[in-house]
Amino acid sequence: MTDTTEADNGAAGLASTASQGAQANIGVIGLGVMGASLARNLAHHGNTVAVYNRHTDRTEEFMKNYGSEGAFIPSDSLQGLADSLEKPRKVILMITAGRATDAVIEELLGVFEPEDIIIDGGNSYFEDTIRREKDVRARGLHFVGCGISGGEEGALNGPSMMPGGTDWSWNYLKPIFESIAAKAEGEPCVTHIGEDGAGHFVKMVHNGIEYADMQLIGESYDLLRRGLGLSPQEIGDIFDEWDKGELDSYLVEITSEVLHHTDADTGKPFVDIVLDEAGMKGTGTWTVQTALSLAIPVTGIAEAVFARGLSGQKEQREESRRTPLAGPDGHIALGDEGKDAFIEAVRKALYASKIVAYAQGFDEISAGARQYGWDIDLGAVARIWRGGCIIRAKFLNRISDAYGSGRTFTSLLFDEYFKDAVENAHDAWRQVVAAAAQAGIPVPAFSSSLAYYDGLRSGRLPAALIQGQRDFFGAHTYKRVDRPGTFHTLWAQEGRREIQEN
Repeated sequence: MTDTTEADNGAAGLASTASQGAQANIGVIGLGVMGASLARNLAHHGNTVAVYNRHTDRTEEFMKNYGSEGAFIPSDSLQGLADSLEKPRKVILMITAGRATDAVIEELLGVFEPEDIIIDGGNSYFEDTIRREKDVRARGLHFVGCGISGGEEGALNGPSMMPGGTDWSWNYLKPIFESIAAKAEGEPCVTHIGEDGAGHFVKMVHNGIEYADMQLIGESYDLLRRGLGLSPQEIGDIFDEWDKGELDSYLVEITSEVLHHTDADTGKPFVDIVLDEAGMKGTGTWTVQTALSLAIPVTGIAEAVFARGLSGQKEQREESRRTPLAGPDGHIALGDEGKDAFIEAVRKALYASKIVAYAQGFDEISAGARQYGWDIDLGAVARIWRGGCIIRAKFLNRISDAYGSGRTFTSLLFDEYFKDAVENAHDAWRQVVAAAAQAGIPVPAFSSSLAYYDGLRSGRLPAALIQGQRDFFGAHTYKRVDRPGTFHTLWAQEGRREIQEN
């Protein structure tokens, strides 16, 4: 990719920014759906926006469609983009994560100057952001990895933004980002998360929680559809009602809309004509892989990722239709009164499991902050997730209050509000998981979340036996409950004498 080639691809119709002499206060590279929406949002809020795309025809199309919406300065080269930006230059990359991002950064380093700021607004892996920040800083510039959530609608009308980078960079970016971010109770949904990769780390965990939230909603739908035989329209009505209470959230709201939608071609419920194979773009997997490396259990998120993987095992699932595997038919036999009670039990189970998913996600953020030396304000993270982002929900106010209260707790589940909420729900939660097992309806996220909760409740876990096994076959040692030190039993010797190693 070279600037000369890009210019030759069709610079016609783009004004020369150098001859204009205009100065933009922010630039956007990449005018796909997200980049174009973000550039428009910036312009709508009084920013003068330099825009550039590798394929010049896309820049021309952008200016034709949206050029009248605000102050834009189009460029046909990265040098032209650099010339159009006031110093210190600030540009947001809205391009495919990975090699494409590295390539554009390297080109920008050839036309930018010390103190200029490069912002990666894509879904980049946080360790790539750490590496890039270090490399760019060594060249005298600033690099900011910024998680942006909300999809196309959020990018255009107000996303939740999670920038990392230096305090110096944040001072320049703060007024711009606050101008375009979503607002929740009048507060902009953006805050400086921390150094280098902190912003992309928090965005990664956000997406992991999103996976769990969506899986839990899907399991709730399956219980009501297969288990009780309700129609998509009826279940949509139930989700619409749930959205008026403690489950009030963007995902519950759109679930109701999806379930009420009818396919125009067939007249069937939309959900019935969609292939039951859920895609993944990597952030959920990264969340689980990172949690494993930090020894943090994120069981709800992990099961959500695995459930998407199972949905893609079409060959195996087709085989199960040809050669049926034994089990119940999925029906949950209840009278009308029993149905109403079970629907309420599913609601409670959904809320309790959702709390677990958020608690596990915030545990991972805390562990990541310790591992990488970031000072992350968990209350502030919860506040900026209240608007703009996919997991925005009413109860994020409660999470923000919990972390901002000054109270000390090792898990969100021990905060008084959430402890009471789960205690109020756990009987129903158990009923739902048991009924699902008996009916043969898979509820991996519900089940694993309940198992995690019961694990926290357990005064003693079977890990003692596992540690004994590890010492037997691998001399991995163990600790005792009655005295300090590390011990090993000489299992192969007569008498199996115990020795203290330190």
